[in-house]
Amino acid sequence: MLKAFQVAPLSSELDDDIQHKIDFKTKPPGSLGGLESIAYQVARIQRTLTPTIERAQMLVFAADHGAVDKGISAFPQEVTAQMVTNFLAGGAAVSVFCRQHQVPLKVVDVGVKVDMPDHPLLSKRKVASASQDFSEQAALTLDEVNQALSAGADEVDACQDVDILLFGEMGIGNTGVSSCMMSAITGTKPEQTAGRGTGLDDAGVSKKAQIIAASLKRAEQALHKPVGEWAPWEVATQVGGLEILAMSGAMLRSAELGKPFVVDGFICTVALLFASQIQAAVTDYAIFAHQSDEQAHKTLLQQFQAEPILKLDLRLGEGSGAILSYPIIKSAVVFFNDMASFESAGVSNAT
Repeated sequence: MLKAFQVAPLSSELDDDIQHKIDFKTKPPGSLGGLESIAYQVARIQRTLTPTIERAQMLVFAADHGAVDKGISAFPQEVTAQMVTNFLAGGAAVSVFCRQHQVPLKVVDVGVKVDMPDHPLLSKRKVASASQDFSEQAALTLDEVNQALSAGADEVDACQDVDILLFGEMGIGNTGVSSCMMSAITGTKPEQTAGRGTGLDDAGVSKKAQIIAASLKRAEQALHKPVGEWAPWEVATQVGGLEILAMSGAMLRSAELGKPFVVDGFICTVALLFASQIQAAVTDYAIFAHQSDEQAHKTLLQQFQAEPILKLDLRLGEGSGAILSYPIIKSAVVFFNDMASFESAGVSNAT
């Protein structure tokens, strides 16, 4: 059995009042576009007409993947640990953006192949030293899957007095793992889920799709059922990634606590896809940061009927899109709370 989560669907009790407050600001109805949608969602999640987004936390989950040895990434596996070191030193994109917006960053090691030295910004929750090569065998045991889900949930619990969680990831090969998980859950062909990741050429993308297809076929034979019909625990054990599952656990726990969270790019959206297989209501608490340049991300966003905040052709990961969207989310809440109404400003409304 998978670790249990209980996520309550959002209440509609305040919906009319929230919409009324938005509509009667000193502006034409709908003129703040997506900011209005964000404000509406945050107010619904926090169940208040005075929502707060002042204290954020960025959690970047890191792990390695056995299938990298088959060539699903343009970069070697040792880059995972090297980039974690870069995060901790403050030199990565997510590091500088978090510093810019004064959002604390924590890196969570749930499966980096190298044992990282102690660091104030590093949380050591290693489940295993990388997943197994899913083209040859199941990627994880059920116990490892539950440990990863728990690691993500525990990290959320460790965030004190936080209004919103931002999630990111680091793991060479995890775009390929995410593509495989998406194919396993939705039945979408690997040719449609495999993308360029960290910079594969056409031949590299084709090879990645072939490896994913072979891995899914192996798992189908092991499970005696086709893709699209697997239970969540079967997806996770056969083709899951530790940092992806840890993000799923963090999302589910955030939703359990009634806190909004920001979904980064393709890999993070696959984590939400998996989380939604466990508790469908988790998506109510998700704010989608951006549409990445990974080919399957647009398909996933359409499946969630999501309108991402940004479209900058990002494909870096790390939570970079999540932190870039954060000041826009704050602005949405500021307008909702502080912008004058027609009545308070003495401005005539439209007739």
